[in-house]
Amino acid sequence: MAVEFLELIPVVPYADIRAGHDFLVDVLGFSSGGLVEAPDGTVVHGEVRAGAQRIWLHADAGGLSTPLASGTSTAGIVVQVADVDSHFRAAQAKGATIEREPTDEDYGQREYGVRDPEGHRWFIATPTT
Repeated sequence: MAVEFLELIPVVPYADIRAGHDFLVDVLGFSSGGLVEAPDGTVVHGEVRAGAQRIWLHADAGGLSTPLASGTSTAGIVVQVADVDSHFRAAQAKGATIEREPTDEDYGQREYGVRDPEGHRWFIATPTT
């Protein structure tokens, strides 16, 4: 069966969607795709963008859980940037929780690891091959 895929949109759960959104925008440099609030002001959906790629931010419900809430991290997201070392210095200066400093990897990229406030693992990388 041939499938015509249109887009891949990761969904990342957050207990505090606004705080997750703001970290991704202010510290990691994503652009904002906006926040959607319920009538009571609770943020129920958020979106950030890396170029044309969208990432949806949702409540940690409906079977999704944050690493902070579950006590474990089972996945990570790789984001490729033009200059990983510059990105690293900027994120570090803004107080990001760095897991691993930039390292040249055998699989063809230089990357560093960072965790957001709810424990999601982000790997920021620049291809080297």
